Amino acid sequence: MIISHAHLDHSGLLPYLYKMGYKGPTYMTAPTRDIASLLALDFIGVSYKQATAPLFSSGDVGEMVKRTICIGYGEVNDIASDIRITLYNAGHVLGSAQVHINIGNGSHNFVYSGDMKYGKTRLLDMATNKFPRVETIQIESTYGGKGDILPPRKETEERFLEMVKETLEKGGKVLLPELGLGHAQETMLRVEEAMRKGELPKVPLYVDGMVWDINAIHTAYPDFLSVNVRNQIFQDSNPFTSEIFSRVGSPQERKSVIEGGPCIVIATSGMLVGGASVEYFKQFADNKDNLLILSCYQGPGSVGRQLQEGAKLVTLEDENGNKTIEVKMRVELVNGLSPHSGRNELMNYIRNMEPKPKRIIVNHGEISKSLDLASSLYKANRIETNVPRGLETLRLK
Repeated sequence: MIISHAHLDHSGLLPYLYKMGYKGPTYMTAPTRDIASLLALDFIGVSYKQATAPLFSSGDVGEMVKRTICIGYGEVNDIASDIRITLYNAGHVLGSAQVHINIGNGSHNFVYSGDMKYGKTRLLDMATNKFPRVETIQIESTYGGKGDILPPRKETEERFLEMVKETLEKGGKVLLPELGLGHAQETMLRVEEAMRKGELPKVPLYVDGMVWDINAIHTAYPDFLSVNVRNQIFQDSNPFTSEIFSRVGSPQERKSVIEGGPCIVIATSGMLVGGASVEYFKQFADNKDNLLILSCYQGPGSVGRQLQEGAKLVTLEDENGNKTIEVKMRVELVNGLSPHSGRNELMNYIRNMEPKPKRIIVNHGEISKSLDLASSLYKANRIETNVPRGLETLRLK
């Protein structure tokens, strides 16, 4: 097994695989191992809270850790008699990797991009697209549709800060639902810098959910971070441990945040599907002075997607069954802050890639976006493209 990064849609079932009898190794970076283990243990805890049996046990997570082989970027590893792999920075989240697979002693070279960001962010350097040899690449298409042209990051950040400032000045609260890995850390760095520079008023800034534990892992692996953040950590001014942030760790602390004055709350989950963000949303939704900013991908069917599409009534699961919430708070969608590549970045990634591949396989996106990106990549580069269906087999050579 080779794992590109720790988000649950890539690593979530790995302990289950060991439970079902897999005894082989799994290759990933050290940060990915640590975060994947943390998220797997959290999944077990959430299952028990919901009174359901978890898919796997902590023992299975331990087995996964025991059989994980951690490798750094640029290290060549033989994983079979005729297959060797090299991991390259993917720029998506801490420890995320693109996998270069050399098959049959150079007979075929395959790159699996995983989720990647071909653009520099505060947290990470941009994804690599220079490889020794490539015949086939498999690329993601989360934001691959024609409509997924992400605005410039600077422009987006200015709009983000303007909305937050406006809300705080009129006494409202700001809720930022975040993915605990990657997106949340980028948001924390942005808000911390704005408060430090006086671009935002210094109100309480609360962090609730898994974010805090994952921040600690970022601090443990500064070499995987951008030069700027790495230098801050080495100079003992770690932005993740800034006194600006307050950790919320209990229902009582959450209650005092809800009842308190103007503040910013960063909470998981990013799609408002379970987690602390839902608890805040239930309490904040009724006040027109409050603000909800959706800035990460909202999966079809999620509460976040419903709000993104303009819903003013949403139904949430409650201890006493389902509860309908009337949404009076301001809801804004902010594109351009994603840890995924936007449409133009995906096109530029292939355009500037060295060497040029002979085939592109497009996946990891809504089918319409995958087909759209594949068609555009073919027209722009005259390279064969495929969008495989579920269970379809492609012969590489």
